[in-house]
Amino acid sequence: MNRTRTNDRFSRTRTGGSSSGSPRGGSRFGGSGSSGRSGGYGRRSSAPQGEFALPVTVTPPLPAVETFAELALAPGLLAELAQQGLSVPFPIQGATLPNSLAGRDVLGRGRTGSGKTLAFGLAMLTRTAGRRAEPRQPLALVLVPTRELAQQVTDALTPYARALRLRMATVVGGMSIGRQAGALRSGAEVVVATPGRLKDLIERRDCRLDQVDITVLDEADQMADMGFMPQVTELLDQVRPGGQRMLFSATLDRNVDLLVRRYLSDPVVHSVDPSAGAVTTMEHHVLHVQSADKYATTTEIAARDGRVIMFLDTKHAVDQLTKHLLHSGVRAAALHGGKSQPQRTRTLAQFKTGDVSVLVATNVAARGIHVDNLDLVVNVDPPTDHKDYLHRGGRTARAGESGSVVTLVTPNQRREMSRLMVSARIVPQTTQVSSGDEELTRITGAQTPSGIPVTISAPVVERSRRGPSASSRGRRGRPGQRSGRPAARSTESRQSGTAVA
Repeated sequence: MNRTRTNDRFSRTRTGGSSSGSPRGGSRFGGSGSSGRSGGYGRRSSAPQGEFALPVTVTPPLPAVETFAELALAPGLLAELAQQGLSVPFPIQGATLPNSLAGRDVLGRGRTGSGKTLAFGLAMLTRTAGRRAEPRQPLALVLVPTRELAQQVTDALTPYARALRLRMATVVGGMSIGRQAGALRSGAEVVVATPGRLKDLIERRDCRLDQVDITVLDEADQMADMGFMPQVTELLDQVRPGGQRMLFSATLDRNVDLLVRRYLSDPVVHSVDPSAGAVTTMEHHVLHVQSADKYATTTEIAARDGRVIMFLDTKHAVDQLTKHLLHSGVRAAALHGGKSQPQRTRTLAQFKTGDVSVLVATNVAARGIHVDNLDLVVNVDPPTDHKDYLHRGGRTARAGESGSVVTLVTPNQRREMSRLMVSARIVPQTTQVSSGDEELTRITGAQTPSGIPVTISAPVVERSRRGPSASSRGRRGRPGQRSGRPAARSTESRQSGTAVA
């Protein structure tokens, strides 16, 4: 395998990611140099607009399998899969696992809910089994963009790691760095990390990556959009040369192309469900509303029976809508980067159990949150980028379930929304609605709220911990301050028996 040195420079500039602080008219909810390796491939296939051409694999890949039993998995993993009721892999798993188990580099594209976590996780754990990590020197690394996705990946893989007696550590911002350093000192074969916090621990000499043989980039496009590219490349340059690299993402844009060219060698390429909009069980609705009626329309949708995630642009807008919904009798809770880690953890838990029926969120919830039987996502503020739209919508219609994505669009937003839908290759159903309309009820289940104010109480345990922990956090700095954007922590659920990212 040829190795080359490169002077590629990576910019922190966002390429198409939506800005959480961009003004939006018509809404009452808010205002606005290091060593690398060359892949060595030449030809490329054609690519959809906005995405790069996938590399052509030089070495023929191994054929896909139809059952987990056909794979060279460790017996402990097969037993755990059987315990989970899993025998048939998702397409991306069946296609990539034979090759990743053989040590090949992999480039996989699949929408959220397509089974990417087990696609890389089973191979990573099998190939790490039987080895023991030295203190501070993990053997396998999974890089993810957000804390909620890190926790989801950890929870999804923990039963399988336990079956192989492998130790896992989660390294993310917004939580005790001392505790995470202690887990690394005790020894962990597999580390799931966000780039910023891992970089902090390396600088503290609490972690070294020179023994890492297997590296996974999960949701690489979001890491690029969030400005993590310099940190990601710095970390990749520290792992053991010649090790296995796997890159999985829901979308592949030009920034990801740089990672593929620099760090993947003759990768096996598999693309399935290139966009969330291709999901046949997902309906897309664009609801044209008047600016003056948007507040009332949103409130009636929130008062529906069943859970719903509502996305807005800014933290202030999220807090404002949440307060209004609670006053109107809707059990709502806010999720954004300004909330503390205990608040985010509690909010997600209450949403999953049904104690909270409406999760009002910024894009922090667009990836890494899995909730069973979530059949509606509402873009109160339309996203500015089609990738954000696809990932917001990816919270519903997961693993074969049905769901709807509804976007409220005021007159001055119609042209921009039409362009976004073209970029996402989606043809939505467009309807003019207003509060109280039968069509609004038919599409979303909207109804008049009770008007009786409600309060979502914090658990007694959490209230007892306030004060000292808050002051100590203030002395250490804001949660996630050095680790990129803060993100909520979530608990992984299973969907159709398969843990997915």
